[in-house]
Amino acid sequence: MVGFRAAPVSSGGLVLVVDRKRASEPLPSATSLALRKPESAPGVTVTDPALVKRAVKAAALGNAMEWFDFGVYSYIAVTLGKVFFPSGNPTAQLLSTFGAFAAAFLIRPLGGMVFGPLGDRVGRQKVLAVTMIMMAAGTFAIGLIPSYATIGVWAPVLLLLARLVQGFSTGGEYAGASTFIAEYAPDKKRGFLGSWLEFGTLAGYIGGAGLVTLMTALMSSEDLVSWGWRIPFLIAGPMGLIGLYLRMRLEETPAFAAELEKAHKDEQSRAKVRLRDMVTGQWRALLLCMGLVLVFNVTDYMLLSYMPSYLTSELKYDETHGLLVILAVMALMMCAQPFVGALTDRVGRRPVIATGCAGFFLLSVPALLLIRDGSLWAIGLGLGALGLLLVCFTASMPSTLPALFPTKVRYGSLSIGFNISVSIFGGTTPLVVTALIGATGDKMMPAYYMMAAAVVGGVAVWYMTESAGRPLPGSPPAE
Repeated sequence: MVGFRAAPVSSGGLVLVVDRKRASEPLPSATSLALRKPESAPGVTVTDPALVKRAVKAAALGNAMEWFDFGVYSYIAVTLGKVFFPSGNPTAQLLSTFGAFAAAFLIRPLGGMVFGPLGDRVGRQKVLAVTMIMMAAGTFAIGLIPSYATIGVWAPVLLLLARLVQGFSTGGEYAGASTFIAEYAPDKKRGFLGSWLEFGTLAGYIGGAGLVTLMTALMSSEDLVSWGWRIPFLIAGPMGLIGLYLRMRLEETPAFAAELEKAHKDEQSRAKVRLRDMVTGQWRALLLCMGLVLVFNVTDYMLLSYMPSYLTSELKYDETHGLLVILAVMALMMCAQPFVGALTDRVGRRPVIATGCAGFFLLSVPALLLIRDGSLWAIGLGLGALGLLLVCFTASMPSTLPALFPTKVRYGSLSIGFNISVSIFGGTTPLVVTALIGATGDKMMPAYYMMAAAVVGGVAVWYMTESAGRPLPGSPPAE
């Protein structure tokens, strides 16, 4: 065993170093390392790099699970309609299936209002373990639900309940995962480490969509309707157990541990944190959060969720080829993700996000014109350009959004702002754009919608404060 002692640093704080002579002392935990600093001077929080890597993996896996389900549900929607809503009308079946899908978005803000404040009260790690269990259980349960032919109307009712469980848990997942990574990460690497959260998102979506595409190609439609559709959902069980194991191995973040130490000295400090403090006390940061999340999610759902339908229904493009092009774009985004995340640490979050906003405002129309050309190279070029612009948001938001709020209310305020914005603007994007095209007849409407979102995002970037390389609000410097 080794001992630990404090040594001064040039900034005037203290850093913990190893003292091998004090072999008789027990090895302190990662949480205690973050707390062992004198009250009279600001300290430097030093975390074990191996512990940081485990934190990133555990957080990213939860996001991957969420989007694995998203990809599976989107790509297998036609089959689910036949299993749970056998009306004989394919359109009615599809609408009913996506109605159950949309229900998860409606309940997300409620999940955020429950899990967010709870995460600020009892800890990030505990709440993230609960959301992981609920997400895995909800997805796994879908794979066990009997068909409409077996239990009648109870089949769609149980499907809706499972979707509500998923949506409720998701309300606390993204904000908690991004907060967890941000509070563990060193100040100078927060952008790079945070970018792996959305890397998990893309990996999960590609995994879910790719699995359904492979099953559709290899299985007969009868087998897919009979039993094959259950396979992707049942995979969520083992995935959830792996994610839970990784999260249970982690200790609480140093930032929250420091808040907990303050609470021991002032028993009333944590009791004073109420839902209204997370809203009215953070109204400016909440508005900025909602503006940033708006441009992030409108462009995200437009590209990854709506574009496959747009290619098929509006441009009459071959469905299989359209899906494969979208998967290729997501693979391209995965390759760029960590590099752009590292770039935000060097040049700042604001320049990268501003570049994304400017790019969507200036290039949405040219990109959509390329997509409407119909040739494979033109569609690939247009979607690829939009995908690389989207990386400006996916790589920077996990480190940008947690830095808007102080430690005491970070999880709660971020959960509220993020989920309200996603539910109102992000999740409704495919529906709103489809309605606008139907009302106006203008197939360029997706480009105009992204341009409008880019303007809102640009205003938010103008008013936000740069956070790259700086400590999180309410926390000491972290190395």
